[in-house]
Amino acid sequence: MQQKLSFSFIIFFVFCNLGIRAQEVNKEDFKPSGKLWGYSFGDIYYKVHADSMNRGNTQYSDISKDFSSFDIRRIYLGYDYNISEKFSTQLILAYDGNNDASGNRTVLIRSANLRWKNIYPMADLMIGQSATPTFALITEKIWGYRSVEKTPSDMRKWSCSNDVGLAIQGKFNKKGDYGYNMMIGNGMASKPETDLFKKIYGEIYFKFLEQKIIVDLYSDFERKQLTPYHKSLNTYKVFVAYTTEKLTIGMEAGQQTQKNYSIYEEIAPSITIDTADATAMFVSGFIKGTILKEKLNFYFRFDYYNPDIRYNSDYTYSNGGSPNTEYFILAGLDYTPHKNIHIMPNIEYNSFNNRTKNVRGLTKSDYDLVGRMTFFYLFK
Repeated sequence: MQQKLSFSFIIFFVFCNLGIRAQEVNKEDFKPSGKLWGYSFGDIYYKVHADSMNRGNTQYSDISKDFSSFDIRRIYLGYDYNISEKFSTQLILAYDGNNDASGNRTVLIRSANLRWKNIYPMADLMIGQSATPTFALITEKIWGYRSVEKTPSDMRKWSCSNDVGLAIQGKFNKKGDYGYNMMIGNGMASKPETDLFKKIYGEIYFKFLEQKIIVDLYSDFERKQLTPYHKSLNTYKVFVAYTTEKLTIGMEAGQQTQKNYSIYEEIAPSITIDTADATAMFVSGFIKGTILKEKLNFYFRFDYYNPDIRYNSDYTYSNGGSPNTEYFILAGLDYTPHKNIHIMPNIEYNSFNNRTKNVRGLTKSDYDLVGRMTFFYLFK
């Protein structure tokens, strides 16, 4: 019911404003125009050490020790077209690690939308497939090194970067010191809808001291199942950063309640099989800055991730109940021989600590370690 009411309210809110702002301003001097752009990034990597249990779901979790490869992780080809002063469109084709049944790289649609500019004062309406507010619009831009690694909620697969639906991107003043991003989507990214439920996204941000301090608050909700019992996902995140031309420091923390996602068996005092909520959380901090202006930068990030703070070592789980907490460290340099070319040596370390009773040795604690030379280039 909550989801239906929220959905109805936003649809009503949008289309009431359509009636007020529906007149398109046509000027004789406007000429439709388009722009082709794109970028790509990948790595030369070597798996220095591998977790003995193949735990985790990050980029290199299931890669064996001493494995090496030349890898392309992303290719984007985009086209932005201005239809009129009020309307524009965007199409993005992407390779993002997706392969066909034969293992060949394939292309998917990352974005295909219509933007109605200034549908009401200082707000745009997006219809179609577009970026979600989860991390793509604020936190990923401040982090600035998606070519090296995803933001924590993206890395831990809490949500998708894009979705098909209806979105509003707005601000409260012309400078963009305060703003918001809302969306209702299928919750399926680029895949077609498969159920009756919709995902609701909401974000509000604040920029202080000439936009040097950024505060971003985010939440989403998605019903996943009604029978035989309710399942849903509810996420909350807060992001704070201080950014200048030479140095940026940021911190992000998030929590996701996964209602009835765990199934467990309890032996004492009697055998009980039941469902339980799982609550995942992370805390992340990063710093990046300039060593040589326009030539050499550095970046460092540390994450703590707990897939279920409700995990009970007395239960036997048949589903969910992830026992392994993780620490992630990323460190590297960014050499820029040209403003559109980045060569970035870096290392990634991800450790695992098992909370199950009576486990020892490598089952109790182990890690993944990867050395990489990442390349990133833009064409536009």
